[in-house]
Amino acid sequence: MSSNSLDRRTFLKLLAASGAVPCAFTSEFVHAAESPLVVGILYSGSKQDYGYNQSHALAAAELKKVPGIKVVEEERVPETIAAQRSMEGMIRQDGAKLVIATSFGYFKPHVQELAKKYPDVTFAHAGGLWTPGMPENIGTFYGYIFAAQYMSGVVAGHMTKTRKLGVVAAKPTPNLIRSINAFTIGARSVDPAIQVQVIFTGDWVLPVREAESANSLADQGVDVIACNVDSPKVVVETAEKRGVMSIGYHSSQANVAPKGFLTGAEWNWIVPYMEFVKGIRAGQKPVHYLRGGMSEKFVKNTLFGNAVSPKARAAAEQIRAELLSGARVIYAGPLKDNKGNVVIPAGTVYRDNDRALDSINYFVDGVVGEV
Repeated sequence: MSSNSLDRRTFLKLLAASGAVPCAFTSEFVHAAESPLVVGILYSGSKQDYGYNQSHALAAAELKKVPGIKVVEEERVPETIAAQRSMEGMIRQDGAKLVIATSFGYFKPHVQELAKKYPDVTFAHAGGLWTPGMPENIGTFYGYIFAAQYMSGVVAGHMTKTRKLGVVAAKPTPNLIRSINAFTIGARSVDPAIQVQVIFTGDWVLPVREAESANSLADQGVDVIACNVDSPKVVVETAEKRGVMSIGYHSSQANVAPKGFLTGAEWNWIVPYMEFVKGIRAGQKPVHYLRGGMSEKFVKNTLFGNAVSPKARAAAEQIRAELLSGARVIYAGPLKDNKGNVVIPAGTVYRDNDRALDSINYFVDGVVGEV
């Protein structure tokens, strides 16, 4: 059996057993330099999870349309030594010169270890933070999702009748806290009386707990439910069954809830993907800290659902224009936390790329829940 007929995991097992790379494979790897740029992408979950992994898979599908690029993918790769095996297989078997590791837990130690071992390969990690002393062939990227969350809040603020919104979230990480705050500030820009109830499930994917949380919010009179979990499908489905409107996250869940889905905050990962591709083709080292928001097209909002009123649509489009022009800023003082403390004084303004916002550990006024 030739090495061409092996799948990646079988190849790695044989490689480990033999302790050497077959000569035939070595010649194939050398020949790969003359072939299209091979990009390896690994996911921690299913590519069809209606959430985070699917958002990256959609970008991979766009990448496949780019001339001169070949994409190899592997899904459901645990954040363990299995990640290193997957990446190494992409490099040694498929000839990958760019490896995109999409899950947070891949960064340390797995991406860093492989980057040391393969200095001629570019590693791009979603959400990691490169620091001096790490391999130069590591790039990190992420999106400022907050403007899209703010717009989602504006839509929810126009659509709610009870003035009670809900969020089903995984864990109180800085990114999720900031996303929930942006959603809340957007909603309360429409009506300051709006309250946002947050329920944390405790982990990124807990379908039973997510359904229970959505039902609990509906029982409390919440009429719009948003979510900050890896796979929002269960939350959106449950909201639809309860006759409650919903706000999505990561990728589109519009077809899951044709009656009640409003909009959502989505990633547009093809933009940073292409930045790394361009860098490789130009013979440059990867950008160590690549970030962007709505203006840079790293993020976007899901197309409005059928339930969104003309008034809400018009207001959201106006807000989008103001956010893109810089006329509207999400974090501007005076701003209080939900315990009444002034956390951003009057006259102070924070833009999306302000690193001071990375350490937010409070909920803003209007959020019902503890960090």
